[in-house]
Amino acid sequence: MSGDLRIKGIALIAALLCVGAAAGGAAAVARAAGNAFQETQSAAESKSHLDRSGRKRIGTASFYAKQFAGRKMADGTPMRPHGDNAASRTLPLGTTAAVTNLETGKSAVVTIRDRGPYVKGRIVDLSPATARKIGLTEEQGLAEVEVAPIVIPLAGGRIKLGEAFAEMDTRSYPRDWGN
Repeated sequence: MSGDLRIKGIALIAALLCVGAAAGGAAAVARAAGNAFQETQSAAESKSHLDRSGRKRIGTASFYAKQFAGRKMADGTPMRPHGDNAASRTLPLGTTAAVTNLETGKSAVVTIRDRGPYVKGRIVDLSPATARKIGLTEEQGLAEVEVAPIVIPLAGGRIKLGEAFAEMDTRSYPRDWGN
């Protein structure tokens, strides 16, 4: 699924959840959100160091080395080199974010599934496939990026919409969502 299409799909899910909540189905919406954005929280994650603000951040991106393929990530899933998985020290697991290479202007949508990178100045580790999508080559190794959260999972199955969601053009969606 292309990055733009995936962002629009996530926006549609979030909008439907909001419409459902407004219609009085808060319990059903909470269950749906919990299922859609399951987050494995460890004791360390429940501390306040996680960034749930939804604000964009700029920093350096790197990508997973080949030897990490198949290894279990913090959320319990295997690292898939061809997937959209990414690692962040500060975004909650399960966060969906748009990552844009500031040099190339290319973007991709990722899901935060792991912790890292643990090198000063780096804000995200990308799967090799995602790194290629945004124009980050193995020869370069690093790129300056903007990480813009789209959907941030919260406790109790709730979600928060990030800055990237707020800036999306939703005019292409039907006006009668959920009707």
